[in-house]
Amino acid sequence: MSRAPSLLYPLVSLAVLIGVWAVAVSAFAIPDYVLPPPSAVYEALAAGFANGSLWPHIGATVGEMLSGYVIGCLLAISLGALLAESRTFEHFVYPLLIGLQATPKVALGPIILVWFGFGLASKIVLVALVCFFPLFVNTVNGIRRTDPELLDACRAFSASRLYLLVHVKLPAAAGEIFAGLQIGVSLALIGAVVGEFLSAQRGLGYMIASSSVSMSLSSMFAGVVLLALIGLCGAQSVRWLQRRVIFWEPGAARPSKR
Repeated sequence: MSRAPSLLYPLVSLAVLIGVWAVAVSAFAIPDYVLPPPSAVYEALAAGFANGSLWPHIGATVGEMLSGYVIGCLLAISLGALLAESRTFEHFVYPLLIGLQATPKVALGPIILVWFGFGLASKIVLVALVCFFPLFVNTVNGIRRTDPELLDACRAFSASRLYLLVHVKLPAAAGEIFAGLQIGVSLALIGAVVGEFLSAQRGLGYMIASSSVSMSLSSMFAGVVLLALIGLCGAQSVRWLQRRVIFWEPGAARPSKR
């Protein structure tokens, strides 16, 4: 019951937004090819779910997003921990990663398509590349901000470097790691849509692009609504996981006692 207001407030804001949208379209006589009314978007969504045409697009986008997200996050945490622990590795690799980070990922899209083809692999690579860097930087910064007094206390008991990394540094950096995971969710979705814009036969990005050719704005808005829902579900899932993994933070879920 305590969570009811937190769920109710966004729904009220959404209802007000939809109401203003409907009133504005009607009051200013905005044509459908400029801004469709909410009812037209709802009809496009209902028809797409009823005839099953939306499910392949949703499945393709979610599959690309999740696959690339998992690969990119695992690489980011692994390389971030390695770089934070090894100054030699940092000197050789960090400048190259910074240069790659500064490169617009959209510019790399055509190169990725040439290397990995026009299928699923190129979208996964693009998603992994897009969501890699925020988590990588957060992992490095979080590990290096570990309390030095806590590290000295563990070293006094002959704790190994691996023990310090796994049991002290990574838990200390967990807050920043999950912040990077939160950012990575939205970037992963952006990467999947950009990949579908470049070359795809399925996916919500492909659906939006193909709808723009026929000027079907209701279908385009339906795709945008679905993308927003997927992003919201992904962000809430990461927040739910954060509250249970980092149980020592204020407001986090406490582990049950048995």
